[in-house]
Amino acid sequence: MIIATPDPRPAFKSICFGSRRQLTLGLIALLMLLMGCRSEHKLVQHTAFKDSSSIAITFVQPVEQAWAENPASFTIYENQSPDILIPVQAATLSQNRKMLTLRLSDSINHGNQYTVAMKEMRFDGKTDGAVNLTVRKSYAGFLIQILIGAMIIQNFVFSKYLGLCVFFGTSKKKSTAVGMGITFTIVIVFASLMSWFLYQFVLKPFHLDYLQIVVFIGLVSLTVQGVDTVLRKVNPRLFKAFGVYLVLVIANCIVIAVPLMLANNEYNLWESLMLALGAGLGFLIALFLMSSVRERLEFADIPKSFRGLPIAFIVAGLFALSFMGFSGMSIF
Repeated sequence: MIIATPDPRPAFKSICFGSRRQLTLGLIALLMLLMGCRSEHKLVQHTAFKDSSSIAITFVQPVEQAWAENPASFTIYENQSPDILIPVQAATLSQNRKMLTLRLSDSINHGNQYTVAMKEMRFDGKTDGAVNLTVRKSYAGFLIQILIGAMIIQNFVFSKYLGLCVFFGTSKKKSTAVGMGITFTIVIVFASLMSWFLYQFVLKPFHLDYLQIVVFIGLVSLTVQGVDTVLRKVNPRLFKAFGVYLVLVIANCIVIAVPLMLANNEYNLWESLMLALGAGLGFLIALFLMSSVRERLEFADIPKSFRGLPIAFIVAGLFALSFMGFSGMSIF
């Protein structure tokens, strides 16, 4: 007797299609969130840097030409130095009266945020009152800059010389170095995010900022203990290869420095995630590069007085000199 069974492939395809559709919608929503779609004013569509000494403002509807092309209508200053005003040399309005270009007398740094203060905004005889607009580069570019900066440009090992104890201890072999780099990235991401939540919703509202170092160290210890327990069960060989250095992650300067930087710079959740991920991946890159060289040094003809840590310090110094070439680089 032959029993006909329904073909499961259509249902499987519909499930996969639904999952892909949800994933696509989620990525689009995330991209819109990262790009920052909100505007500070309902009548202003976009603000951006045009060149080294110009700012472009795009309005939703045409504005009055006499008001827009009067440099006295605008006051510009850097958010970090609100007392120092940047004079507006010229103001040019496009033919459709929707795009205004402000030419400044001084050059501006695109890595900083600026405020354009308008005494009033005039649209065909109507006045909308005083308006303050923030000018900065795209938010997605800002996040990528934080990630690349912490990972390469301002590498915590080769540029800030932090975490050297674990760096020299676990960079003898590639397998150990990669494993430690991945474990360290997981620890620093979870510890930094927990530190950010605790700082923003507990320490800061109740004015307990002075306890941040003690609290951050406790959170890092808790995260390392969790990783230690999981790694002991999942991969005992890697756990034995790490030895005491997994415990030393608790006292690693990078793990403590990142939460302190997040609190000092007042980063939001996405910016905190990018900084923590960049710091972890930067440490992974440093370990991989160092372990690749140290494996070759085992077969090199090195004088006895330079074998071991002395030659390792020399190689680390050369890497640090190489990474100095990235200093001052701007991605966006």
